[in-house]
Amino acid sequence: MPRRGVPDHARDAGGDPEILAAKAELREDVWSAMQAAGASRFPGAFGRIPNFMGAEAAAERLRETEEWQHATTLKANPDSPQWPVRQRALEDGKTVFMAVPRLAVPDPFFLLDPARLQTTARKASSIAGASRYGRTVPVEDLQPVDVVVAGSVAVDDQGRRLGKGGGFSDLEFAIAAELKLIGRDTVVVTTVHETQIVDRGRIPLTPHDVKLDLILTPERVIRCRSGRRPTASIRWEELTDAKVAAIPVLRRLAAGRR
Repeated sequence: MPRRGVPDHARDAGGDPEILAAKAELREDVWSAMQAAGASRFPGAFGRIPNFMGAEAAAERLRETEEWQHATTLKANPDSPQWPVRQRALEDGKTVFMAVPRLAVPDPFFLLDPARLQTTARKASSIAGASRYGRTVPVEDLQPVDVVVAGSVAVDDQGRRLGKGGGFSDLEFAIAAELKLIGRDTVVVTTVHETQIVDRGRIPLTPHDVKLDLILTPERVIRCRSGRRPTASIRWEELTDAKVAAIPVLRRLAAGRR
C-alpha cells in the first residue's frame, strides 16, 4: 500500500501482481534510503522520480559523453531531476521532444527548438516553460531521436531501470518505436543519485522494460549496454482499459488495430 498522501502511480498498472508488488517494495526502499541520506530535494523522494542532490553534476557528466556530443535530437521525460539535462540539450543546440505528463493530451509532446526559443534554455526546459515557449505535437510529427532520456527511481549497473510505477517511460518508448522514431541503436540514458543504484537482481525485468545504455551520477558514468536491444512494441495485453482510456494516443492506436 502506498503511503498516505503519496500518489500511487501504479494504481492502473497491468501485469503479474507479484512483480508489481516487488517493484513497489523496491521503490519504497530506495525512496527511504534517499530521504535518510539527505539525497533528495524538495518536495522529497516518495511517490515520484526523485529530484536528487547533484542533478546538475550528473547532467554535466552526460554532456561530456560521446553519445551526447553526436546527438542532435532528444526525447526527454518531464521530471525535475532531468531538467538540467533538458536545459543543457537546448544550450547545446539540440532539439528536445519533452513528454506531456502522463501523455494526457491528444498531442502528447512539447517540441523545444533551440533556434526558435524566446527565452532562456533554463526557463524553456521546465514543465511550465515548455508549455509556454514550446508547442505540442502529435507523435506522428516527431522526428527520429538519437537519445532517449528517462527518469528513474532505481537502476542497476546492468541497465535495469525502475520508474515510479505508471509505465509511461516504457510506453513512450514503445509508441515511438512502433512509429519508427526510435531504433534498436537509439541510446537510452538516465541521471540518478548513487543511492538509487541497487544490487543486481533486485529490479524485476519484464518484456516491456527498456534497458539503459548509460547511467550518469554526480560521481561517475556507468556503461551498461551489450549488443543491440530487442525491437520495442506496445504490449497491449498488459495495458488496462483504464490506461488506454486515459491516453488519447493509445486510444487512436487501439482504434487502428480493430
